[in-house]
Amino acid sequence: MTDKPVPLTREGKAKLETELDELRVARKAIAERIHNAQELGSSQADAEYEDAKQEQGRTEGRILELEDIIRRSIIIDETSAHHANRVVVGSGVEVEQDGQRRHYQIVGVPEADPTKGKISNESPVGTALLGKAVGDSVDVNVPRGVIKVKILKID
Repeated sequence: MTDKPVPLTREGKAKLETELDELRVARKAIAERIHNAQELGSSQADAEYEDAKQEQGRTEGRILELEDIIRRSIIIDETSAHHANRVVVGSGVEVEQDGQRRHYQIVGVPEADPTKGKISNESPVGTALLGKAVGDSVDVNVPRGVIKVKILKID
């Protein structure tokens, strides 16, 4: 695993910690399912055992992933990001894109949710906006081609 810092908002880190706590609780229930399936020893139990083992693998993998993200996390200073004169991780940015106004918040990869306007600092648009100021225009290479994005406001 890498030691690259992962920028997170306080809210984003709290959500990941909550998910981690829930998975640690679920881990115990999965272990119990595995134990019960082993006790039964029937062919139906074999299917239950395999299902529980797969769920255990997914759960353990996600626990490791969350622990790593939280370990490498750095909290975004949202207050200074909202007052910056250039786009930084944590900034809210109003842009004109494809003739429409859009609002994005630049966040770290684990928090990205484009449907809610939260775009990753590593996404094509997020990367292109970082370091830019109000009035700047950038051409962004996206899967469907090149789009022009103009920064209208940083908040």
